[in-house]
Amino acid sequence: MMELKLKSNSEFAQVYKEAKAIAPEAFGQSSLNNLIDGQWVSIGQAQSHFNAVDGQQIIGPTMLNLEQVQHAVDQAVKQDSDWSKTPLEERKARVAKAIELLREHRDAIARLIIWEIGKPWKLACADVDRAIEGVEWYLGEIDRQMHGRTPLPGPISNIASWNYPLSVLVHAELVQLLAGNAVIAKTPTQGGFHALTLSHALMARAGLPVTLISGSGAELAPALVSSDSLGALAFVGGRNNGRAAASSLTSLATRHILEQEGLNSWGVWNYSNWSELSAHLAKGFEYAKQRCTAYPRYVVQRELFPEFLEMYTAMLGSLKFGHPLAVEDPNDDYPDLHFGPVISGKKAGELQQAYQEAIERGGIPLIRGSLDNGRFLPGQDRSAYVAPMTVLDPPKAWSIHHSEPFGPLDSIVLVDTEAELISAMNVSNGNLVSSVATDDLAFAERVKEESQAFKFGVNKPRSRGDKAEVFGGRGASWRGCFVGGDLLVQSVTEGDGPLYGNFADGSRYPAVV
Repeated sequence: MMELKLKSNSEFAQVYKEAKAIAPEAFGQSSLNNLIDGQWVSIGQAQSHFNAVDGQQIIGPTMLNLEQVQHAVDQAVKQDSDWSKTPLEERKARVAKAIELLREHRDAIARLIIWEIGKPWKLACADVDRAIEGVEWYLGEIDRQMHGRTPLPGPISNIASWNYPLSVLVHAELVQLLAGNAVIAKTPTQGGFHALTLSHALMARAGLPVTLISGSGAELAPALVSSDSLGALAFVGGRNNGRAAASSLTSLATRHILEQEGLNSWGVWNYSNWSELSAHLAKGFEYAKQRCTAYPRYVVQRELFPEFLEMYTAMLGSLKFGHPLAVEDPNDDYPDLHFGPVISGKKAGELQQAYQEAIERGGIPLIRGSLDNGRFLPGQDRSAYVAPMTVLDPPKAWSIHHSEPFGPLDSIVLVDTEAELISAMNVSNGNLVSSVATDDLAFAERVKEESQAFKFGVNKPRSRGDKAEVFGGRGASWRGCFVGGDLLVQSVTEGDGPLYGNFADGSRYPAVV
């Protein structure tokens, strides 16, 4: 392979300059501003940030303290009081304008996403496109969805993970705004703050009551989680942070949406269509499995393991990973990769340590990929990159035996009976998605009935979904209201009918198939 070069005009300084030209009110020379009461303010402590793509220092978030954020919440409460009285037709017009602006500047947002969180170009664009297309669906449905319903009193506080800044966080905010709620969003400290800053500048330009702040989640919890002024809390993240958020709520009667993680699994039993499964598993490595609906655990019928392993190793060999802006010629199109770096060098080290821990506790080191098979610039920092790794027969004492690794670290469990397979697939006390690969559809139905996954796939993966599709979780993978489709609007409004979710009293909506 010839020596790779950085794609033309894709340096971070150039990308930042482009964002600053679009929204000079939001981007400073050496810091990002916070959006409070419709104004971009330069208060707070500017932080540097080491991006995962090449390990270089870039502008980071400007962190606010609790007093400053409480002031921002107070101002959002005033915005909410006015916005809740705004006619639906006007709310629709302003959200439609925001969508128009997001579409106009989609490529600039996507380029920020590449540098901040390491998504390859196609996946970065898809993050923005899914937000736009999803909200457009709600624009067509919101009259029906709001019939007989009113917005919650108080703004919605949104705390989300870094991996899908547009298609999860901005999408949810725009639907909440359509429903008549002012919104507050905290930027994730690990990345996504530049893309969110530009997106919120466009949303504010459209006349929407949005607040965007940065800071430490633990420090700001009294204002962003447990404040009596909030209408609801919408949280997306891991179980530890989700439990902390739940414990910080003044009362679990407060409206809340706590999307947490679980260990999603593929079960393989009496199966023969290996080429189809290979295609599904390869696509599943997109963004290095850094998403809540990734499948890091395979539960395989022992007698099928030779065929599974042949398919699986060939699939891993087909994966393309590396620097998301490294090309043969600077004028080439963006490289078509399955994944770039994980979110940080620290996370990459944790994944390597988890792999080593599994081996030291008795797991079989089945595969340990090499970064030499990736696409990188000469001499670049590769500390945040991880080649695929796989543990066979992961030990039960493994620290992540019951939880997701959130990276390209797979594990395979061999089973001999249907009961063993069901038990191994349900190992994390609830998860968001599960699937089985099988030629026996009666078997698939039996496993589906016993599965503790919210969504269950037969010979196909499941995802979070878009537009009309409902999303939620069972067990410890979710707390509070379900979202998606009509349920997303219902979660932030009041009206007749039940509120569906996984609540403290044990009530919940059935799984989606």
